[in-house]
Amino acid sequence: MAGKYRRPSRRRMLALTVQRSERISPHFVSVTVGGDDVRHLEQSGYDQVGRLFFGVPGHGPVVLPTSERWMLQFALQSAASRPRVRMYSVRRFRPEISAFDIEVVVHEEVADRPAAPGASWALGARPGDAVGFLDEGYTYGPTPGATWQLLVGDESAAPAILAILEQSTGELPAEVFLEVPTDEDIRPEVAAPAGTTIHWLPRNDPSATPGTLALATVRNAELRPGPFYTWTAGESALSTGLRRHLVNERNVRRSDIAFLGYWKQGRASP
Repeated sequence: MAGKYRRPSRRRMLALTVQRSERISPHFVSVTVGGDDVRHLEQSGYDQVGRLFFGVPGHGPVVLPTSERWMLQFALQSAASRPRVRMYSVRRFRPEISAFDIEVVVHEEVADRPAAPGASWALGARPGDAVGFLDEGYTYGPTPGATWQLLVGDESAAPAILAILEQSTGELPAEVFLEVPTDEDIRPEVAAPAGTTIHWLPRNDPSATPGTLALATVRNAELRPGPFYTWTAGESALSTGLRRHLVNERNVRRSDIAFLGYWKQGRASP
């Protein structure tokens, strides 16, 4: 399935604030957001995702949407007061403080590629900054009969894959191929189901296209025997290329594969 989202039955726009922000590796920033409205966010799937609405540092105040029918309100706003919107996975829920974590991928700004809006926001996020969050549901759902799971992604999918592993520790063992920018982005301690193997794949090459290393590694890998469920996300060519490989060369049923193209190389986000 092409990463079909299971939408929440009830949802509302959450008015939250930044609680803390921490650079956890050269290319990842962890931001904790929370507030009273977190009580309206129902924990659903392991890769639960939502739209985060935020201001751009240095661009003045923005007006955050107040309703789940945000698109009309958004369209009527002036460019100066309109927030940026990005989809992020819930990395970890923190009910004891009415908050949850998200992890944002950041890359160094270069002359021909300015920092992405989400990265700029995460690097400049300060406690008390206002944000909005709208739950969009989840896609992860192992198919009946699977005896293990294959999880594949680039750095943009790392928060979701790590959340899946952390929340499914008593469930299907996993074979994980996770590509990250550098060795320093590898997480040495990851909670995961028994029998799980995590293949960290640092590119260590700023010019390499994210996802190509992960795709090539899986193509050449000797995978475990038995029926399995696949969840893959990241750069579009990775997720579609992996699905094509599994179906055409390993005879995997399309219905046993969830694939999501989070972004596309060469296409700038607005």
